[in-house]
Parts: sequence; structure tokens; C-alpha cells
Amino acid sequence: MTLLRTVLLRLITTLITLLGVAVIVFVVIRVVPGNPIAMMLPPGATEADILRLETQYGFDKSIPQQFVIWLGGVMQGDFGMSISTRQPVSTLVLSRLPATLELSIVALLIAVIAGGTMALLGTRFRDTKTEGLVDVTAGMALSIPDFLWGLVLILLFGVLWPIFHISGRISPSLDIDFTTNFYLFEAILRLRFDVIADLIGHMFMPAVALAIPLAAIIAQLLKQSLKETMNLDYVTLARTKGYGEGKVITSEALPNAILPTLTLVGVQFTFLIGGTVIIERLFSYEGLGNMAIDAVINRDLPLIQGIVILFALLFTLINLAVDMLYVVLNPRLRHA
Repeated sequence: MTLLRTVLLRLITTLITLLGVAVIVFVVIRVVPGNPIAMMLPPGATEADILRLETQYGFDKSIPQQFVIWLGGVMQGDFGMSISTRQPVSTLVLSRLPATLELSIVALLIAVIAGGTMALLGTRFRDTKTEGLVDVTAGMALSIPDFLWGLVLILLFGVLWPIFHISGRISPSLDIDFTTNFYLFEAILRLRFDVIADLIGHMFMPAVALAIPLAAIIAQLLKQSLKETMNLDYVTLARTKGYGEGKVITSEALPNAILPTLTLVGVQFTFLIGGTVIIERLFSYEGLGNMAIDAVINRDLPLIQGIVILFALLFTLINLAVDMLYVVLNPRLRHA
């Protein structure tokens, strides 16, 4: 019952958070100078044309009235029509969301594997040059933003050694009819290894660019947690039983040291999803972040609102999932 009550409270908090985000975004993007309707019309448009479109999109009403109408539509699953594409916002957003999720998940996997390996090496060879090399590498990786890593990767593996694709999500020449927009997951289920290789070839560099700073954070925090755990009594007891240093680290120290890192990974994963906006633009990746930039350039207010609300929903749900997972993995919290 305690866990159920916690989940219900977090869900209520999530709804309040989403409402607050909706209010702020709705008001802010409407007080910014610029008329999105004027961008839709040719130079010779008349005042009657402008008035007709303003009435069609509800811009002739006050901001509170617009918000109430928009919120009523959202409650029914209607996020409005995109100004620039004249398509439903929900259809546009949901069509691009799978690409961003796949990119973010692959980047997270790369970051966890790379960061965890660095932390284990730094702990296993602590107080040696190897630990110093791990610290220097993590510091360098963290000091450079992801979009600069993206430019470096494009220069190295897209220009000097053209191994990976530098733009797009999939090659148009591939003959495959996808049932869903989760191309990578669907290709894996179908065992289409040619499609998987092509998707990874397009996704690898943007995923690595996103993963490098997160891998550095994981390496630093997990290594510090492991070093603290290595001095505890149960670890010393494991050594007296004759366990090797590698087994002591992975079997005894790691399960307890990983809990703080788990929380950090969950929080950083939300920032990683937000970071896809610039990376997707840099690699012309057909995801939600690339669409967000186009929406801002075109002042497509309904599309901006839909994208921001979806990002906010992802952030809150991920944080909720991480909190619940932390409770499940931590016996002291689970039995409290």
C-alpha cells in the first residue's frame, strides 16, 4: 500500500507539473514578437486573409480563452493542427518520437557500457597510472559538449575516413515496408541484418556524440562509489574468503555502489533526450528534436506546444520509473 500511495502521489505531481509546463509554454510563445499567421501567407495577402486564418487557429481570442480551448482539445487527445504542415500535431509528434527514443536508448547503452567499463578499470587498478588515465579521459569527455563531439566525429568518420553515414536515418535504397516507426526494433525482430547495419550506420555517430559526456559522468560517480564501498566490512570479509579482486569488485562492491549511479543515469537520461535537439539537427536525423527546431523557425505554435508537452511527459515518466526502480532495488526502502 505504501508503494501504491507513492505511485499515486507521483502521478498527481506529474499531472500538476505538466499543467504548469503547458501554461508557461503557452503564454511565453504567444508573447514573443512575431506573427505565425503572416509567415503562412504570401506577400500579397489581404487583411481579410489574415483575419480568416487567425479565426481558424483561434488567435483572435485572448490568451486565457485560447488556453482553455487548447486544453479542452488536449483532454480529448487533440493537440491542434500544425501551422506549417497543416497536419494534426499528435500525428506529427508521434511519428517522430520513435526515432528519438531509439537514438536516446542506443546512446544510453553506449554510455552505460563505456562509463561502467571505465569505472571498473579505475577501481581495479586504483592508485595506478590506469586510474589517472581514466580520470583524465573522463574529464576531457565531460569538458566538451556533445555537439562538438558530433562535429569531431563527422570530420573523422564522415570526411577523413567515411565509415558511417553523416545524415539521415535510413538509406532510401533499402526495400522494406515498416509496420511501425521503431525501425531498429522492428528490423531486429524481423532479423533484417542489412537494415540493422544501415540503421546503426546512420545512428552510430549521433549516439556516440550524445553518449560521451554521459559516459564520463557515469565513470566518475560509479568509480567514486566503488572506492568507498571497497573499504566496507563485507568487502573485507569477501577478501578473507579468498575471492579475487575482480570478483570482489563485481560481485560484492558493485551491487551496492551502483544504486546512486542508477539515480544519476535516470536524471541524465532526460537531459540526453533533450540534447537530441541539437544533435539531430547536426546529423539531419529525422527525429523529434529536428522537428522542434523547424517548428521554432516557422513559429508553429501548436507544434511547439505538442513537442514541449511530450518532452515534459517523457521527463516526468522517466524520473518516476527511476524512483520506483530505486525502491525495488534498495531493500531498506522496499521494506520501510
